[in-house]
Amino acid sequence: MSQVRIDYYEVLEISRDADGETIKRAFRRKARECHPDVNDAPDAEDRFKKLNEAYDVLSDPNKRQHYDRFGTAPGGANGGAYNVDFNDIFGGGAAVDLGDLFSSFFGGVAGGGRRMRPEGRDMAVAVNISLEDAARGLTRQITIDRLAPCPECDATGSADKAAPVTCSTCNGTGQTIGTKQTIFGMMRTQQPCTDCAATGQRVENICDECEGSGRIIDRQVVDVEIPAGVADGQRIRLSNLGEAGIRGAASGDLLVEVHVRPHERFIRKGKDLNVRLALSIAEAALGTKKRIPGLLDEIRVTIPSGVQTGDKVKVKGAGMPLVERDGVYGNLYCHVDVIVPKKLDSRSRELLEDLSRSLGDSEASDADELLTQNLTDKVKDFFKGKL
Repeated sequence: MSQVRIDYYEVLEISRDADGETIKRAFRRKARECHPDVNDAPDAEDRFKKLNEAYDVLSDPNKRQHYDRFGTAPGGANGGAYNVDFNDIFGGGAAVDLGDLFSSFFGGVAGGGRRMRPEGRDMAVAVNISLEDAARGLTRQITIDRLAPCPECDATGSADKAAPVTCSTCNGTGQTIGTKQTIFGMMRTQQPCTDCAATGQRVENICDECEGSGRIIDRQVVDVEIPAGVADGQRIRLSNLGEAGIRGAASGDLLVEVHVRPHERFIRKGKDLNVRLALSIAEAALGTKKRIPGLLDEIRVTIPSGVQTGDKVKVKGAGMPLVERDGVYGNLYCHVDVIVPKKLDSRSRELLEDLSRSLGDSEASDADELLTQNLTDKVKDFFKGKL
C-alpha cells in the first residue's frame, strides 16, 4: 500500500515560496495552537508530529530542495523525517514538566495552581562520536528546539518593550483571596493569581509573537566544541543555551552528553588504549619491530625477544590525550597473541623439528601447557570486556 504524501506547506499553512522567517513564524504560531498540552483534540499529538516534521524539512534548505523536487523527505518516506518524543521536544532528557512549561509559555499559572519559576530550566542532549573523534577533538553541530528569548519584544513580553506593571487583580502579591463554603462554615482561601501567573506583574501591551511570555519556540543550530580526550558519558555545559526565562529572566544551560562508540580494534580504559597484537612464532622468539595502524597515526611497536601469549608490550604516550593536561597522553598496551600455524609444509616442519631438538623442548610439561592456556584465556576474556 502506497503511503499518502503529506503536504508540508499545507501543514504550516504557508505558500510554496515562503522564506525562512515566514516558515519559522508559521511553526511558532501552529505549535501554540496544536501542542497536546494546550489542545485536547484527539488528533492533537498526531498534528503536532506532522508540524514538527514539516518544519524540520522546510526549515533546512537542502531538505526543502529535495522535498520540492521529489515530494519526499530525504532519507525516507513522509512521516519518518522527524520523529518527536514529546517529553524530549526541548532538548531531550531534561527534567521538564511540559504542562508547566507550556502553561508558563502562554502566560498562565503552572499546573496545580503553583507559581512558575521565572528562570529557564537546563536542557540536555546527547551526541555520539567515534573513538577517533574523541582522540582528536572536534566541533559538532547540533540542532535543538528550545524556548528562546523573543526577538520581537527583546524578551520583555511587551509589544512596545515597556516594563510590566503591578497586577491590579492581586495588587502585586501574586495571590488572590476568596471564600469557600465548608462543613465548618465559610473558609478564607488563598490562590495563585491567574491573571499574572502568580508573578504580581502584568504586561499591558502584549507582544503578539510570544503572547506576553517574552519567549518563543525556536529551532537553533549550536556548535559544540568537544575536546580531545573526552570521556564516554562526559557532559559539556553551554551557558544560557537552555530554556529561556520568562520576560528576560535568566536562561538555563544546555548540557551536551558525549557518548563514544566502541571501536572495532581498540579498547579504551581511561587514558590508556589496548589492542590485540598477533605475532608469528619467529617474531615472538626473536623479537621484532612492527608498524601498526593507530587511531590517528601509524604506531611503531618494539617487540622484545621471547614474548609469550598474554604478555603486554607498552608503547608510552600512544594512548588517549588527557583533557585537563595539554600534551599529556596515556599509553598503548599491545596484548600479544602468538599464532601457531595449523598447517605446515615439509620444509617448515623440518625446520621446527630441528629447532625443537636444539632447544630441547619437545617434551613440554603439563604445567607449562596449563599456564599457557590460562594466559590465552585471560587475554581472550580481556578483549571480550570481562576484565
